[in-house]
Amino acid sequence: MTEGTTPAAEGVDTLTRLEQEGEIAADYLEGLLDIADLDGDIDMDVEADRAAVSIISDSTSRDLQKLVGRDGEVLEALQELTRLAVHRETGDRSRLMLDIAGYRARKRAELTELGTKAAEEAKGTGQPVKLKAMTPFERKVVHDAVAAAGLRSESEGEEPQRCVVVLPV
Repeated sequence: MTEGTTPAAEGVDTLTRLEQEGEIAADYLEGLLDIADLDGDIDMDVEADRAAVSIISDSTSRDLQKLVGRDGEVLEALQELTRLAVHRETGDRSRLMLDIAGYRARKRAELTELGTKAAEEAKGTGQPVKLKAMTPFERKVVHDAVAAAGLRSESEGEEPQRCVVVLPV
């Protein structure tokens, strides 16, 4: 906390900064959608102390799937480009999360289930459970699910083969 500010004032400052990140990201992504001639609406929010931006579409068209790519590879790249655009404008590193066509939301649900099942297996067998290699986003979701199940997990290995190991009690 800086001298002369209250915790409430810092919270407002953080919220304002994250909303500004979302606005910058939305402008950048709208430009990309225009260039690619894709339809999509931008939704902005603040979740868990980070800006969250989603591109959604009313149509059942699979056009936005092009921006997700195989296993979310294009989505990851677009997220990094969007973070760089925010950094260029603000001078601050961004932790912004990008979701396209609900891909991350669906992936989060799948990974939460995977983490819960791995925790149950580790509890039942008393043995560590090693999962397949995952991205940092995927590992974070699994770690959170394991912690919610009352166990501990850790990441091991080097990128891009870094994986989660669920540890028994």
